[in-house]
Amino acid sequence: MGVLKRFEQRLEGLVNGTFAKVFKSEVQPVEIAGALQRECDNNATIWNRERTVVPNDFIVELSAPDYERLSPYSGQLGDELAGMVREYAKQQRYTFMGSVKVHLEKADELDTGLYRVRSRTLASSSSQSQRGSGAPNNAYGGQGGYPPGPGPAGAPPMPPGPPPGYAPGAGGTGGGPMPRTETRRWIEINGNRHQISRPTLVLGRSTEADVRVDDPGVSRKHCEIRAGEPSTIQDLGSTNGIVVDGQHTTRATLRDGSRIVVGSTTIIYRQAEG
Repeated sequence: MGVLKRFEQRLEGLVNGTFAKVFKSEVQPVEIAGALQRECDNNATIWNRERTVVPNDFIVELSAPDYERLSPYSGQLGDELAGMVREYAKQQRYTFMGSVKVHLEKADELDTGLYRVRSRTLASSSSQSQRGSGAPNNAYGGQGGYPPGPGPAGAPPMPPGPPPGYAPGAGGTGGGPMPRTETRRWIEINGNRHQISRPTLVLGRSTEADVRVDDPGVSRKHCEIRAGEPSTIQDLGSTNGIVVDGQHTTRATLRDGSRIVVGSTTIIYRQAEG
């Protein structure tokens, strides 16, 4: 069962179903949860082969009407959302610099049904941070307009341990930077970056998919990307199939820059060394 599906089921039992009633209007909790997942993916910073750091402090900005409706439950909802982020990070093998927290805030300039997610990386022993800035997102809009994570100038503090790319010198008498040979893989959907940090990545319209594609022409579990040398994509018996680099197919090899079309959504596959 996917992380978002488990989160949705937990909310159903809280406060005798109060959350289910409150969220029947514009903003849905599973959409906010999905936005937090994307915020982690978009701001993931690879420190070394074993450690990818993601934000741990999140602010969800809501329109005044939505905030007034949800603020009585903000503490409990924030705890559930933080738990979902921790669960997703464990699944994606992400790490945090400190404890995970999710806060709700009112943004008067947002219209009802719109929300925005901002995040920052807070170290347990440091007050240095860099807060991201997400664009307003429609609760039913699926992939939001979140920008890529901050560059080196806004990177979080370096975690303990040797810097990325460091290896001891011959005979243990010295050391220096060595070329990174690890292949990083990700996909880009509507300007959003999703890291491929596991052997397989399922794309689809269902909340159980690893990457949710909000497109009526996309099946619940539409296709699967398999990371490797080379990486491949496999159709999972979808209704409308997949198109890779202009060719209808059920299975194809992916290269850096490959264009994948599912429904009316275009996905760009990317990979790079280092």
